[in-house]
Amino acid sequence: MSTPAGCSRLPALQSVLGIDPGTRRLGWGVVTRNGSRLVHVAHGVIAPGDSMPLPDRLVVIERELNEVVGAHRVQCASIETLFFHKDAQAAAKLGHARGVAMLVCARAGLELAEYAPARVKRTLTGRGAADKAQVAQMVRAFLGLPAAPASDAADALALAVTHLQNALANAHLKAVK
Repeated sequence: MSTPAGCSRLPALQSVLGIDPGTRRLGWGVVTRNGSRLVHVAHGVIAPGDSMPLPDRLVVIERELNEVVGAHRVQCASIETLFFHKDAQAAAKLGHARGVAMLVCARAGLELAEYAPARVKRTLTGRGAADKAQVAQMVRAFLGLPAAPASDAADALALAVTHLQNALANAHLKAVK
């Protein structure tokens, strides 16, 4: 289901669900392309209780993410790739949340694109080493939001914006060939 350069449905792509995985806070954001303009549809954070055991948090994530997918007519999803983490246990937990999100997308028939954090940052800010605050401010600017969204939601919206920007660039490259 995953494609490195994006979804195979890109020419007809209109709406993308961005997912920033986490077991304590999973950010999501939906962005639609209207011509060359990007339009914010919705965003939020799925935050199971910190005191819940990991399996129960994964159940909450699966249930609530299914509700998000059902509520928004997206053609594709975009998720952050795994990255190396100093804390192996934290990386494993992140992998669990990412797996649940990928499963929800697969069951919904959504193609899934994956982007490295540095690529997302570079797409939005021009720098692969930008901090979270810079990314959130660029998301606000790109989408014309009155304020920057919460960090996890901003990261998810950044993933959706990155995918739509890359889809547009790929479509232009195909037209030139």
